[in-house]
Amino acid sequence: MAERRYTVEAVGPRIDTFLRGLLKSARFRVEFEIVKGNNPHPEIEDPEVLVRFSGPDVEALLNNRAELLLALEHVTMEMLRMPPEDHSRLCFDAEDYRVLRIEELRLSASAAAEKVQRTGRPFVFNPMTSRERRIIHLALRDETGVRSESAGVGPHRQVVIYPANMPSQPDVTAFRAPQPPPKRSRRR
Repeated sequence: MAERRYTVEAVGPRIDTFLRGLLKSARFRVEFEIVKGNNPHPEIEDPEVLVRFSGPDVEALLNNRAELLLALEHVTMEMLRMPPEDHSRLCFDAEDYRVLRIEELRLSASAAAEKVQRTGRPFVFNPMTSRERRIIHLALRDETGVRSESAGVGPHRQVVIYPANMPSQPDVTAFRAPQPPPKRSRRR
C-alpha cells in the first residue's frame, strides 16, 4: 500500500482550527469530526482524510447539490495549499451525501448510455465538478457502445456521451435538451 501523504494526525489540527474559526464567524450550528478516509467506492473516491459534518444547520451545507459543503472543502484545500492532483485525498461529507451522489451519477451515466445507444445521438450532462465528471467516465469505462469525454472550459465543463463510432462534435450544446426560460422575479 502506498504511503498516505495526508493523515488525520498531520493535517487534522490545521483543518480543525481553520473550520472552527470559519464556522463560528459564519454562525453555523454544525459539528464536525475529522477521521481517516473510508469509502464504499474506493475505485472512484478513496480519500485519506474525511471531514464529516452534523448538526442543526447541516441542511444548509447540502442545499444546491452541496454547494456550500464543496466550497468549504475547496477553501480548506487552499488553506492547506494542496496541489490540484491531491484534491481527492480530502473529502467533506454530511448525511452520506457523497456516497449517495456517487450512486446517483452512476445511475445517470447508465441511463444516458442507454439513451445514446438507442437514439444514436450524443448526450450532454450539465456542468459538474472534475470529481463528478470522473465518476461518470469511470461508470462508463466498460460500456462498449458508447464513449465519454469532457468538453467546455472551467466551471462550464461537462461530460458528453457519444456513440462509440461517432467523432467528437465541436459544439456539443447543439445536442442539449431545450432549457426552460429563467423565472423572473416580480417586484411589488
